[in-house]
Amino acid sequence: MTPHAPELAPVHFLELEITGRCQLRCGHCYADSGPTGSHGTMTTGDWEDLLACAPAAGIATVQFIGGEPTRHPDFERLLTHALAQALKVQVFSNLYRVTDRLWDLLDHPGVTLATSYYSDEHDHITGRRGSHARTLANIRQAVQRDIPLKVAIVRLSDSQRAEQAYAQMQALGIHRLGPIDRMRGVGRGAAVIGTGVQELCGQCGNGRAAVASDGEVWMCVMSRFLGSAGNVRTTPLAEILTGRAWQDLLIRVPRRNGATACNPNSDGNDCAPAETVCEGDALILPTRRERSIPLAGIGL
Repeated sequence: MTPHAPELAPVHFLELEITGRCQLRCGHCYADSGPTGSHGTMTTGDWEDLLACAPAAGIATVQFIGGEPTRHPDFERLLTHALAQALKVQVFSNLYRVTDRLWDLLDHPGVTLATSYYSDEHDHITGRRGSHARTLANIRQAVQRDIPLKVAIVRLSDSQRAEQAYAQMQALGIHRLGPIDRMRGVGRGAAVIGTGVQELCGQCGNGRAAVASDGEVWMCVMSRFLGSAGNVRTTPLAEILTGRAWQDLLIRVPRRNGATACNPNSDGNDCAPAETVCEGDALILPTRRERSIPLAGIGL
């Protein structure tokens, strides 16, 4: 008997891995990104076409991720284009370098922010001296600007003081903190602990999908090793998300606590890959303060 795909939420959240370039060299990076990473084969026009058709495919929110998404040469243009489609936007940034112009973009009411923080071991983990001071300063700046921010903390060693990092973020006023996660066997982490479906949180494809910098469509950025359901450069996103290849991928993921449940208190924190938006109550973004700023007013 052919297995059937589980009953999952329709895809409404789309992770856009627009570049593999990053100023940091994290040894556990799921995307294997770094300073020499590529922007991929998706052109700016390809990304704009995808964003334009995303609402019709059921997408309400996109997350720009990488690599470091702000390293893409047309990041500002893509973010503004997403907002013009009435999409909500989250930017998952390492917050290593944030210009005044970028702060203006992030201050738009349609945008939320996410980052990773690794305690006072941040420099050692990221492989970049000064990254701890820069990221921490920009976390404080985001709080001061009242920009909704999620912070992910990944425990990579017993000496990392992850709990202290968690408490530090709480003291700064960060209320969107997922459970402290562990290294995942994806990307560079696979060389340390191996790859397999046991490395997934069980929410892949549940309300979410991801598009790689070459146009391939995954269930999420963590499940890339399971393969692609199609390529948006040749096939419309809506067609991919209703296709047989997508259904076949959904079947391959073990669904913990039922198909749609995500309870970090009962699964040893396995529910929340920290580099993704799933943080225990999957796909729920920080609430943005209500005010209106026209696109023409964000400096573009």
